[in-house]
Amino acid sequence: MDYLKTVVPSQLLAERGSNLVVINPGSMNVRMGFASQDVPFNIPHCIARHKNDAPKLSVRDQRLNCRAGSTHNAERERAYDIIASMLKIPFLGEVSPSENQPLPPKMGRLDGLSSQQNKDDSILTWTDVMDKSIKASTSIERSVNSDADEDPSQSTSDDGNKSNSEESKYKEMIFGEDALKIPPSAPYCLGRPIRRGHFNISQNYSLHQVLEDLRTIWNWMLTEKLHINPKDRHLYSAILVLGETFDNREMKEMLSIVLCDLGFSTAVVHQEALAAAFGNGLSTACVVNIGAQVTQVVCVEDGVALPHTALALPYGGDDISRCLLWVQQRHRTWPNFKTDPMKKPIDMLMLNKIKEGYSQIRSGSYDAVSVVHSYEHEKSVGHQKTRLSALSVPPMGLLYPRLLIPEEFPPPPRPWFQDCDDMLEDTWQTNDGLSGNGGLGAWDSYQMLPTRVKKFDNIGLVEAIVSSVLSTGRVDLQRKLFCSIQLVGGAASTTGLAPVLEQRVLNTIPSNQPVEKVEVLQSRRNPLFIPWKGGVILGVLDTTRDAWIHREDWIKNGIHVGSGRKYKDSYFLQSQLMCYYNS
Repeated sequence: MDYLKTVVPSQLLAERGSNLVVINPGSMNVRMGFASQDVPFNIPHCIARHKNDAPKLSVRDQRLNCRAGSTHNAERERAYDIIASMLKIPFLGEVSPSENQPLPPKMGRLDGLSSQQNKDDSILTWTDVMDKSIKASTSIERSVNSDADEDPSQSTSDDGNKSNSEESKYKEMIFGEDALKIPPSAPYCLGRPIRRGHFNISQNYSLHQVLEDLRTIWNWMLTEKLHINPKDRHLYSAILVLGETFDNREMKEMLSIVLCDLGFSTAVVHQEALAAAFGNGLSTACVVNIGAQVTQVVCVEDGVALPHTALALPYGGDDISRCLLWVQQRHRTWPNFKTDPMKKPIDMLMLNKIKEGYSQIRSGSYDAVSVVHSYEHEKSVGHQKTRLSALSVPPMGLLYPRLLIPEEFPPPPRPWFQDCDDMLEDTWQTNDGLSGNGGLGAWDSYQMLPTRVKKFDNIGLVEAIVSSVLSTGRVDLQRKLFCSIQLVGGAASTTGLAPVLEQRVLNTIPSNQPVEKVEVLQSRRNPLFIPWKGGVILGVLDTTRDAWIHREDWIKNGIHVGSGRKYKDSYFLQSQLMCYYNS
């Protein structure tokens, strides 16, 4: 402990971070990197496998998606009207400027997606799915065995024409963003192993295939991005930063992948909410993690996540992107393109880029000009400059989830998990009734994420924050948490979201609660990487490593690890570490 008080943070990271790999898997992306890195690799969490019998690109979980019904559409329209009235956005028909009229006052001429990009950067190019290799011709062998009296010059000429030939074949596997940009006619099957915060198990996506895809994606990142040779992985340790939606079975399977399949020597699991608090230099906070497909709210006190405060909401940044398309189609500003993010992954990529560049919450009608691309045919990518209207509406869906209609992209059917558990009931049994395999009898007492949530809550983000904080039941803690709201995740960067949350949370708190102030804290770094960075801090500060799991123990005997560890004693070093990260 005396050493930790005097050591320079950069030295500590150099000593302990070079052999630590932090993995933060999500529904849409997986963040992975060495603890000594400033930021991790952020790669779409998907894999496309070549299928000889597939006539075109297919998506494994496509059948889970559904279209909104009349009731959902009516609720969406009502939610839109409420938001438009609140933000003072003119209703359709109230303002109809012609093409020759000047742009409205709050309309930006923004052709790029950010100040660092030009409009050419927004074009997504199709992935080249062919693997070209050079094949040696047999003419070389024939020339070696030919008669010695053969004309040398003639032999050289023939070999120059025939010695090498190019052979093309489909790539067996394609990863990351390249997998999302595969042409529609290519014979591939796209798999996304995590959906809405759970393993994407369904009738068309077996547990075995989900685990195989996870294993293959992570192995590819370790090899191609971190350049860790499989034979050297016993020299490294892994830190899994997992969201609260994962259940015991899912956590156990991911640990088995890390220790048994990928070959790490030791591993540990940390809660995403706790890691997010530490990643921002806090020990007490109300953590609001707005992911791509799930939003989680968890209160942390003195380095411990409070189980009864955890809430999971079935919507996130991807739902905002789909809503952006709906709003433009409603305003008749979207070109006559067959844009369908539910069926075409490349369309979702485009919508995410537009959302990240333009969406913000502000009063009044906020429009922008952007170039929209059509990816209907791989041979020609059409495009059209168009005006995007009411860009403040889609992110407000976090407060009014009926606008987002998350039912269009439902979570995996939970009965499949129960079916799998029942088949393996004899091998091991967890203390919450779930079962699994691997012969790990000590798994019963290994409570890695005591805050794991059992189901989704269909409420808005404001109500979730208020409910989570008030459930602590202590006025002093409630006041502290309401003044320490921390936004993390991709959508947390939405301009204008923080002040709207502060105002509406304060107005939603019951009048009999002695709370006079609400504050959303500013993130020290990119909110998208805060949980990953917190995993780095927790891993580096853990000097005893009594909660770490050794590969041999996991494979042979199982383990017994206590739960509810506190990291309050190491809090003195957080500010030094964050100063280093921000330098």
